[in-house]
Amino acid sequence: MDTLELTDQDPMELLYESVRAQRRLLSGFGGNPKVPREKWLDAQNPKHVAISLNGEPTLYTRLAEYMDLCHKHGMTTMLVTNGTFPKILEKLDTLPTQLYVSVDAPNKKVFDEVCKPKWNTRAWEQFEKTIDLLPSLDTRIVCRHTLMKGINMSDKHIEQFAALDNRADPDFIENKGYVFVGHSRENLSAENMPRHDDIMDFSAKIAPLTGRKILSDSKPSRVALVGQEISPMPIPKATMFFPDDLGIAPSVKHLPIIQ
Repeated sequence: MDTLELTDQDPMELLYESVRAQRRLLSGFGGNPKVPREKWLDAQNPKHVAISLNGEPTLYTRLAEYMDLCHKHGMTTMLVTNGTFPKILEKLDTLPTQLYVSVDAPNKKVFDEVCKPKWNTRAWEQFEKTIDLLPSLDTRIVCRHTLMKGINMSDKHIEQFAALDNRADPDFIENKGYVFVGHSRENLSAENMPRHDDIMDFSAKIAPLTGRKILSDSKPSRVALVGQEISPMPIPKATMFFPDDLGIAPSVKHLPIIQ
């Protein structure tokens, strides 16, 4: 199957619903005496939007409108994509303040085995088009390598990853260890989780191949950041504001626990 049927949601409605849902998540902290009241109130209006996790976000046909609204409300946007829709990225009227591209495979063989594209028979070809498109996009770009022990971390794979990174020329390369959670457990095992030492070894090898250096790392997260220098994230200036009566999302009723 190489076609999809898509439905859209109004971008303003989507933004407002997201903020209401965020306020619901934070509501319990409002009565906690250990939480500074000023910080809790400030958190009612988020400053950063991560557009990821629930499927491929570039399939949302009003994505540019949504990001433009976020920026007009003084919010940064981080768009995470698998890179299989280069034409969509190329035609975006508004780019995110930061674009994350999941570069999880160094070659087509590993890509097909790990990423398992379900409907696009030309997924790797499209992904490579995105890699070559990235240098022309005027925004902050990150290539993220999700590293799986025994699958995509050999010296040969590092050379192939570096070749992709050099074509993409991102601001940063993020090397993140795979975590054995979610649907990935159907295809991988806990043995595929690398240690932080493995992440640092990978990063030390790929950095010189891309003309970069290790900038930072986090052992608890098993992640390392490779680049030339750390630069602050630009925050858009707000020209629109959330209405005073925006409110909060209704609480979700949970089913009773049966003993």
